Amino acid sequence: MSNTWKIYMLAFIGFIVGTSEFVIAGILDKVASSANISVSAAGQLITVFSIAYAFGPPLVMMAAAKMDRRKLLMLSLAILVLGSVLTVALSSLVYLIAARVVLGVGTGVFIISAMTVAPKLASHERQARAIATVISGFSASLIIGVPIGRVVAEAYDWKVIFWGIGLISLLAIFAIARTIPAFEAEAQVPLSKQLALLKKPNIAIALGVTFFVFIGYSVVNTFLTPFLYTVSSMSEREISVVFFALGIASLIGSKFGGFLADRIGATRTLTGSMAIQVVALALLSTMSGSVVATITLIMLWTIAAWSFGTTQNFNLASLAPDASGIMLSLNSSFLQFGIAAGAGIGGIVVGSSSILAICWIGAASVAIAVLIWAISISLTQTSRQSVFD
Repeated sequence: MSNTWKIYMLAFIGFIVGTSEFVIAGILDKVASSANISVSAAGQLITVFSIAYAFGPPLVMMAAAKMDRRKLLMLSLAILVLGSVLTVALSSLVYLIAARVVLGVGTGVFIISAMTVAPKLASHERQARAIATVISGFSASLIIGVPIGRVVAEAYDWKVIFWGIGLISLLAIFAIARTIPAFEAEAQVPLSKQLALLKKPNIAIALGVTFFVFIGYSVVNTFLTPFLYTVSSMSEREISVVFFALGIASLIGSKFGGFLADRIGATRTLTGSMAIQVVALALLSTMSGSVVATITLIMLWTIAAWSFGTTQNFNLASLAPDASGIMLSLNSSFLQFGIAAGAGIGGIVVGSSSILAICWIGAASVAIAVLIWAISISLTQTSRQSVFD
């Protein structure tokens, strides 16, 4: 197998791994029904996954600092197999939470390891493309994995999805053992040096923007399926089509964010994307009587949210050019913290109020991010210096 195909193989496995994270939002109602819990309680499965994804992988990576990357990839997939088995074998909320923790850790370790291995398999001039290929495979799980998961859950049972994830992960262990060379671990950046970045006000504030934007995103995205059932009379198949369309919108948003950042700059792109999110979410609850308006606003919101995600990575890397890798890692952690907090807040809101309230909560959270962003802009203009001075 050529190195190019090995990179594509990592991307495909990344697609399977990503599906284990994203598919829950598309089948939340079915998981809740199967476990005999409320939809708001089921939403906490996304919370615990995100917390595990944020905290678990750094600890595993430090504990396995001397392990070669091939073995680390195999270890991450073994963790995913375990998480999948726990998901399908045990259906109570406590065991599902434990399974999501295991899956969160395995997902994070695999993605980090794959992004380390992929560029080593590529020629020097194609290393960035190798990383992008792995990320594209992971992102494709949102575009393809979620709507397919919804269709499978409708036709069979939602646990079939995790049987598939577990089986493919098991086969992937053997595929990696036979095809991926053993790469030595790279020198680890001390945790103290990583946390030192948070002492810089412009960086801390920028990460705060990420946190509040993704609270707003998660509050709505986690409970999107029950929201659509509440505000429309769409069938199961129509909701699956909506999720497919939202996957396409996320891809468009990611590409459009990069295009705009190059054309008009990161500052204007981030400001515009957050403003659109606030307006779209605020209108969504007031225009929920129209299916066409609802879908249009959700599509617009998704494009804006993913435009923000792409551009914010570029923005944070530019704030700390001497430590861009650490910055992207920190941004990923704060993103997961936001998703966890959003799912938790959304669960409280759905359990105690109207589900339409998630739109206002989401809009308010992004509005807070806009205020923080205004402060960040002024600090950024005076603090673009080497991060470890």
